[in-house]
Amino acid sequence: MSSRIYSTRRRVLVTGGAGFIGSHLCERLLAEGCDVLCVDNFYTGSKDNIAHLLGDPHFELMRHDVTFPLYVEVDEIYNLACPAAPIHYQFDPVQTTKTSVHGAINMLGLAKRVKAKILQASTSEVYGDPEVHPQTESYWGRVNPIGVRACYDEGKRCAETLFFDYYRQHRLRIKVARIFNTYGPRMHFNDGRVVSDFIVRALKGEPLRVNGRGTQTRSFCFVDDLVDALVRLMASADELTGPVNLGNPEEFSILELAKLVLELTGSSSPIEFAPLPEDDPKQRRPDITLATSTLGWRPRTPVEAGLRRTIEYYAQALGGSGGAQAGAHLGAD
Repeated sequence: MSSRIYSTRRRVLVTGGAGFIGSHLCERLLAEGCDVLCVDNFYTGSKDNIAHLLGDPHFELMRHDVTFPLYVEVDEIYNLACPAAPIHYQFDPVQTTKTSVHGAINMLGLAKRVKAKILQASTSEVYGDPEVHPQTESYWGRVNPIGVRACYDEGKRCAETLFFDYYRQHRLRIKVARIFNTYGPRMHFNDGRVVSDFIVRALKGEPLRVNGRGTQTRSFCFVDDLVDALVRLMASADELTGPVNLGNPEEFSILELAKLVLELTGSSSPIEFAPLPEDDPKQRRPDITLATSTLGWRPRTPVEAGLRRTIEYYAQALGGSGGAQAGAHLGAD
């Protein structure tokens, strides 16, 4: 007899659920009354991110690699599994591509078998180093298919292809979110991404390394806002398949971000300049017109407020004099 007779809770699978965004998403889904199955192989995810959820009877943790098939009964699938920071996805580029492509195939196969709705966490990296600014969903991108970032960029592009082919061929209910730079508590300490790298270095009193002249731009969305957008997209009408840009349209240069982090931490760390990495995008800003008009969504957290919350997280995690000094500075404002 089906367990659905005894429960009206949505059963939701979150792959990569012990990661930075995934752990926040698991929290949100539990708060909405869902049964949550968190799947992670802990390549970049951490049990620390979801340790506080383990006592919840409606939360389940499973160690599993999405490059292998998974057989569970769920109503919705959020496919977030994939290393997102260059230092991690370039360490084993073949596995990165497998995670995006094989992972998508396996999760789409699961969704087809159990008739689940499925959301793909795609990325702004599908636009590559864009010639169109800001980036709209209709832009096809400018990606180097043989560069050092291609394992991630092309893997995510192929995953989108698979999602839309399953939609066209099998009428699967899909959602594709193109996520732009996201930051907040639980970002990996050593992932090399600019927000976490700047904050940790500032708290430790180490030089902040800015690539190039720091004129390249990014748009930073706080994780709570991003999670809200993902949940809204999943709940939207089936006709809205995406892709939908999700991010903060407020644009910052990398040098501006470095100076703001120094100001908010009260750090005296110097800024050092380094060569630009290969295929590093010069501009990145989403056009979120579609998300605003269809989901009623736009980011609510100002970058300065989000950075303060992120700094507080790292200051507490780091401890010591640097963390204490930063915490005192934050508390004085």
